[in-house]
Amino acid sequence: MFPKKQPILLPERQKPQPQCGGREQFMKQFVYTITDENGIHARPAGQLVQAAKAYESEITLTKGDKTASAKKLFALMGLGVKQGDPVTVTVEGSDEAEAAAGVEAFLKANL
Repeated sequence: MFPKKQPILLPERQKPQPQCGGREQFMKQFVYTITDENGIHARPAGQLVQAAKAYESEITLTKGDKTASAKKLFALMGLGVKQGDPVTVTVEGSDEAEAAAGVEAFLKANL
């Protein structure tokens, strides 16, 4: 009656390619302490989302035990980041060095 179900094959995660000197590069990560008196609120969060979407890499912000994609406005707002809160920014992907530098520059200029 019904055709036999085929297993769903998910692509394997690619292993990082060795960089100069044989080192493998997995991700870029840094901690930034929010200085804006309103924390991460709607206007700069929207600007951060637009800046993050310019990169192919996956960019996440972590506050405590909550992690959110920098490309999703409501996820960022849900972190509830206030002034003085440290956030860990993690960038992983093909343009991670450029993305990490861009996001760090955005945070320093706007938050």
